[in-house]
Amino acid sequence: MRIVIGEDSALFREGLARLLADAGHDIVARAADAPTLVAAVTEHRPDLAVIDIRMPPDLTDDGARAARRIRDDFPDLGIVLLSQHIETRNAVELVTRGRFGYLLKDRVFDVDDFLDALRRVAAGGSALDPEVVSRMIGTHRDPLASLTPRELEALALMAEGRTNLGIARRLWLTERTVETHVASIMAKLGLTTSAEHNRRVLAVLAYLTARDGR
Repeated sequence: MRIVIGEDSALFREGLARLLADAGHDIVARAADAPTLVAAVTEHRPDLAVIDIRMPPDLTDDGARAARRIRDDFPDLGIVLLSQHIETRNAVELVTRGRFGYLLKDRVFDVDDFLDALRRVAAGGSALDPEVVSRMIGTHRDPLASLTPRELEALALMAEGRTNLGIARRLWLTERTVETHVASIMAKLGLTTSAEHNRRVLAVLAYLTARDGR
């Protein structure tokens, strides 16, 4: 893969570049601040951008904001946020648009798993640390514990990408009944304030993360 790295720590940036190069990837650019990162992606059109959230010039969420701008300009680019911090404001929108990963630096324990996550995102998938998902849905408990068996069935079908009508046909329910189940799922998961599309994505993330952890 052709990769751009956005990271203000020179030691971490060069170490990551060496790791990826040793794995056979082409590091086409390195950026120490958000504006340089955006310019590098625009110039090189990589397959993947690995971005730290806190970068100059402001050292707040510059990397995440740059990622949103990059996603607007390059919707098919894989983006992985790699950070010590969890920032959900920009991440929720990035999750809903796909080809996105969010990994915490101090929770990357296996190099092969990390490299596999990058490949998965570049290929159109996702890679999200469970802690990030928990923060997104506002809970650190098992997000599925309070759901009824029927709600779990509806959520599993939602994870397959089915609409409320599709779920209703599969479960032999009315669409109004499915709407009631979906509303209950959203309330129990604490997803009551985001846009409807975002809420469905976060509900599916909660389901997939909890299922894979069992």
